[in-house]
Amino acid sequence: MSQRTERRGIHVDQSDLLCKKGCGYYGNAAWQGLCSKCWREEYQRVRQKQIQDDWALAEKLQREEEAAYASVHGAQALSHSQPAASQPHTGHASLGAFSKFEEKKTNEKTRKVTTVKKFFSPSSRTASKKETQEGKTPSPSISRHASFDTEQVSKDFVDFLKNLQKPGREIHKQCRAFIVNMSSKKDLGADELSECVQDFYQNLADRLMSHFKGSSESVEQVMDQVEKYIMTRLYKSVFCPETTDDEKKDLATQNRIRALHWVTIEMLCVSMDEEIPEVSENVVKAITDVIEMDSKRVPRDKLACITRCSKHIFSAIRITKNEPASADDFLPALIYIVLKANPPRLQSNIQYITRFCNPSRLMTGEDGYYFTNLCCAAAFIEKLDAQSLNLSPEEFERYMSGQASPRLNNSEGEWPHSGSAVGVTPTNPVLAQLNHNLEMLSGLSSRQESLMEAAQSLQADLIAWPKNVQREVNDILEKYPLEIMSRTVSAIDANNMDNDQLPPPLTPQVFAG
Repeated sequence: MSQRTERRGIHVDQSDLLCKKGCGYYGNAAWQGLCSKCWREEYQRVRQKQIQDDWALAEKLQREEEAAYASVHGAQALSHSQPAASQPHTGHASLGAFSKFEEKKTNEKTRKVTTVKKFFSPSSRTASKKETQEGKTPSPSISRHASFDTEQVSKDFVDFLKNLQKPGREIHKQCRAFIVNMSSKKDLGADELSECVQDFYQNLADRLMSHFKGSSESVEQVMDQVEKYIMTRLYKSVFCPETTDDEKKDLATQNRIRALHWVTIEMLCVSMDEEIPEVSENVVKAITDVIEMDSKRVPRDKLACITRCSKHIFSAIRITKNEPASADDFLPALIYIVLKANPPRLQSNIQYITRFCNPSRLMTGEDGYYFTNLCCAAAFIEKLDAQSLNLSPEEFERYMSGQASPRLNNSEGEWPHSGSAVGVTPTNPVLAQLNHNLEMLSGLSSRQESLMEAAQSLQADLIAWPKNVQREVNDILEKYPLEIMSRTVSAIDANNMDNDQLPPPLTPQVFAG
């Protein structure tokens, strides 16, 4: 590791965020690097080519069937001129061969023609379903009791349209009809549902543009309300549909982020110092915003969460560097925030915004820029490797498997092994707290060992003390034995005149006054 003294970091050119066709709008990884406008054009071109190929194949099968039918009839006409004995056998063999050929071609033709009809007339298929359900029960999305949020959004939408008077009533009518129509297309794929929604946005925006006489600001206001109303009503049926693998991608992304829990802010070369209280506060807010994205229903509201998260990141970088943050600083910081937050259903939310958001928001503006960077961050996390983190492949594998845990970099910019960073104060508050706790535990362990040794010594002393005292008492008794002398006690009041030891009696004395 000594030879790796400089960090490559994570860098992306701003040109990589733009559409690959050079239209100047922001691209998207879900659209193969194209913007929504170029992607729709490319999608429609490919779909039209597929339709033409299906029609050509259907016509080819039709001609082959007609030729086969004509050849069989010619064989039957020739069979009538042959002897009657051989006629049944030959006719049966010809008809049997033709029946198998006809069945095979008919099935192939039916499959291809059905595919063509699905592209050309999707409404006819859904109309038949609507006719079969008519007179029975209304659409489940209409008959079920709407939630409080849905009712509130519907009420706000109606109040907003009242200011538009007649155009407002027409817009409300078209939106309700579109929701009913979408409710009958639950068997469509996610791309087809997205195409329907985007077509509705485009057609309605064109009508509004002619009504407002080119006032794009007024059109955007109406389209924002239309998107909020429609996507709130359709959210449960179009978010993470069963026809996609969005849920599988969500689980893979979450497991990937969990496996990268050891990645530190220094490994990503992020210009943020979380020891600064204001920076730490902005980091917490950014994590909260990106997690909150999953709780929103409207694509515009999800984009707003991404925008707030990004602005908190820029603020944290600006406070740390004491200068405006650059785009090169932003992407590694966003990757770090995503790794710390591990947002729920990240891939599903990205796909939902991509499919059903007003395309003008994703193509230009700060919302489009921040969303494009989030898509890049998710792609980088999936491909994050040892080279991206300036680690050796062996170290990367040990960290991923949990066999080792990286320490903070030393003054030379390397990642020392365990035990070589003693006394180094980490800049990450989580790691600082962890190291502090480990040091406290180590000190407590040493103190506990000393206390146990002292307690054991005291216990041994207490056990030996009675024996020592008894031994000392015995030694003293042996050295100085106790002798008890007998003595006679004389009574003071006894009538013993021979006792010379008594004092003379007191003689009264008189004093002259």
